[in-house]
Amino acid sequence: MTTTPFQNASIWIDAENAQDPNHEIYQSVTYPKELLYSNRMYEKLMDFYPNASEAVQIASKAQHICRWKIARESYPMDRVGYLKWREDLKKFHAQTTAIILEKAGYTDEFITRVSFLIEKKLLKKDTETQLLEDVICLVFLEYYLDPFVQKHYREKMKNIILKTWNKMSETGHQQALKINYSTINLELIKEALGL
Repeated sequence: MTTTPFQNASIWIDAENAQDPNHEIYQSVTYPKELLYSNRMYEKLMDFYPNASEAVQIASKAQHICRWKIARESYPMDRVGYLKWREDLKKFHAQTTAIILEKAGYTDEFITRVSFLIEKKLLKKDTETQLLEDVICLVFLEYYLDPFVQKHYREKMKNIILKTWNKMSETGHQQALKINYSTINLELIKEALGL
């Protein structure tokens, strides 16, 4: 049975993410952290926008590919260090994915497009970059907001929620309000957004 470039790329992206030494327990099952994140991204994309192009589908799966290989601690622990780490991560994710896509037989044009999306270029101007950003924010709000709330004080969390909200489209906002939040988190979101 022959496999498509998309199937091969998906298998290879999953194989890379499955090597994550960090684990997360979800519904009593232990997963490699970035594999779980990748699966959540892809599932959320397909739920939110089932007609997403193949480039966006791959970019969603590869958004954090091998993220553990560039540790936050290897950069200065200040805002400048954080922003440099984030920029370097985007390039690293794009380059790691490009190697996989080349092996899968994709064209240079397609690979360039996926890299463009992973690096989140022209946010608010490019519809597919915006779609990917919406999915990133929705996954954060649904699965990762709670751990953040437990780590940070209330005012900082309100700021994080507001920044997340401002990155999203109106359609993303509507979808975000449908998520089944805990009562405490819903109150925090409403407070942050002045709802």
